[in-house]
Amino acid sequence: SNTSKRGFASMDAKEQREIASKGGKAAHEQGVAHEWDSKEAREAGKKGGLASHINRQNAKS
Repeated sequence: SNTSKRGFASMDAKEQREIASKGGKAAHEQGVAHEWDSKEAREAGKKGGLASHINRQNAKS
């Protein structure tokens, strides 16, 4: 394709991380960022662990 890279695609990984970090910090300062509680984090970890377990089983067959 003849389209040039634009936005984040045109930046190196370090530059992308710096901008994303600024966005996250600004969201927390404004009080609109998501903050995990222990119950929610536990559920997310369980879901991720279950998904990786299923993927491992599927890879064996």
